[in-house]
Amino acid sequence: MTSRTAPFRADHVGSLLRPANLREARARHRAGALDADELRLIEDAAIRDVVRRQESIGLQGITDGELRRDYWHMDFLVGLEGIGARESTDMKFEGVEEVPPTPIVTGPIACGRAPQLDHFTFLASVARGTPKFTIPAPSMAHMRGGSRGIPRAIYPDLERYWHDLGEAYRVAIGQIYAAGCRYLQIDDITFSYLADDTVRAGVIDKGDDPDELARRYAATINAALVGRPDDMLVTMHTCRGNFQSTFVAASPYSRTVTEAMFSTAVDAWFMEFDSERAGSFDVLAMLPSDKTAVLGLVTTKFGELESADAIARRINQASRIVPLERLCLSPQCGFSSTHHGNKLHEDEQWRKLDRVVQVARTVWGEP
Repeated sequence: MTSRTAPFRADHVGSLLRPANLREARARHRAGALDADELRLIEDAAIRDVVRRQESIGLQGITDGELRRDYWHMDFLVGLEGIGARESTDMKFEGVEEVPPTPIVTGPIACGRAPQLDHFTFLASVARGTPKFTIPAPSMAHMRGGSRGIPRAIYPDLERYWHDLGEAYRVAIGQIYAAGCRYLQIDDITFSYLADDTVRAGVIDKGDDPDELARRYAATINAALVGRPDDMLVTMHTCRGNFQSTFVAASPYSRTVTEAMFSTAVDAWFMEFDSERAGSFDVLAMLPSDKTAVLGLVTTKFGELESADAIARRINQASRIVPLERLCLSPQCGFSSTHHGNKLHEDEQWRKLDRVVQVARTVWGEP
């Protein structure tokens, strides 16, 4: 593959299935049978293993698999000042009873020390490739509760809420950069969710307008990226939900919401295209001419391995809309957005990532 900076021709979203010994250790820790220092040593070893595995199959963007996290979004959000969590029954996933917790506002939002900063520094210390750090989009602090869920005793003026949220992220991103991160990914489900009629109805019930909310989310992301150094590449991943191999939204990208998404000041978008739920590649006609789309063509929801020829054909179809040099390939989401993991085996996970690398080499050429 031609030498390039991130996103790489063969890339991935970030989370990986938790190894069995790590799942056991976390269970023991929750039960009080394993202290935090002992758990960290087991996490460190597991991360070293998945880093080496990523590098051995040829991936250049290297993550820690999010192995230290319970949830892809909550662990970061509750690390900010003024954000807590509560049990939830909303945002139902297809066929699953459990629902992830909901972020809540507990006080003025700010960032003292960036959440999970030590996660990145450890990753950077063990990765030979480019360490990629993933964080949830600021919209994830708002989407589940909506504007009616923001206590007016804390934020009588919602403009102040959005300002503080964007500023907290700006400070956190600055600290992440100072720690050495040059490849940051903002994970966001909202732009896909807001195209779904059922989700849109729920948003209206919570006192928000879905199309205006998409623009507000984009503006808050842009506020978070104000002053971002030129040598920090930032991408966005968007999908329709990924929890124990299930989903929430089932609609193609809509024009209005996609316009908002493509107005964000990121360098590339990881976009889900692995199923009919995602719709056609036509939406790529809206991609800004100086930006990149990473095609999520390999599903992380089940173990059956996609045909290399079929993936290559779909890349060829997308290249009729966006030139091949502005396209990359990845799975459609992470393999374990939460500690539960999706319903496939670790060996199936690694075969899929290897397939991504091999197809990318075929389509874009060897070094």
